Amino acid sequence: SKLARFSDACGAEIPRWVRKQLEAYGDDVKSIQAFGEQVITEMCEQLLQGGAPWLHFYTLNQAEPSLAIWNNLKLPR
Repeated sequence: SKLARFSDACGAEIPRWVRKQLEAYGDDVKSIQAFGEQVITEMCEQLLQGGAPWLHFYTLNQAEPSLAIWNNLKLPR
């Protein structure tokens, strides 16, 4: 629900397949977090393979998810 509120507030669209999957998880916070980590890891992989010189994460005072994605990408610290 936070993602939907944030995207609505700034006018960004959430892909339908992402919304549907998030809705399917209901209140299962761990599954939502794992799904988000997987999706963002895959997006970052595509960006890096496409030549992006770096990545920038807005952690919103929650560094752990970003660190998990960084580790999934096997990037140096």
